[in-house]
Amino acid sequence: MTVKTIITEPNKLLRTISKPVDQVGKKEQKLMDDMLETMYEARGIGLAAIQIGISKRIIVMDISKEDEKKEPRYFVNPVIKNKDPLKATHEEGCLSVPDQFAEIERSKKCEVEYLNYSGEKKLLQADGLFATCIQHEMDHLEGILFIDYLSKLKKSMIIKKLSKSKSNITIL
Repeated sequence: MTVKTIITEPNKLLRTISKPVDQVGKKEQKLMDDMLETMYEARGIGLAAIQIGISKRIIVMDISKEDEKKEPRYFVNPVIKNKDPLKATHEEGCLSVPDQFAEIERSKKCEVEYLNYSGEKKLLQADGLFATCIQHEMDHLEGILFIDYLSKLKKSMIIKKLSKSKSNITIL
């Protein structure tokens, strides 16, 4: 497995719509393994392929706590079938929007159809943090970041801060 570089905002690639995967083969499984390794290394709970520069509709996730057994999940071509009209608010952050957090309101529960690591079609019900994480990661597949739910002012302040920190990086 290989740890990949995570792309950070501002970057046009993060705003692209990811392409569906034709089939889950060895190449896609290697990508998911690399994504999971990258996510764990960055101490995240979810990662979309576009965040490492690959425009495929693939997500990996693990919402288990640090002291719990790891429970990696793989979603290829995920589609939300149903969203609960009831909303819940969670503080969200993103590996592509480093050190920024905001309270975001999303559906409390959702039903997702997807292909798993082996390419088998699955349907699952998610609620709470799991539902929030799925919706957050699926937004990435559509070129949407959690900061897009904020006011224009808050969003522009975050982007300005991220741009400034990127320009302060010295390449050796």
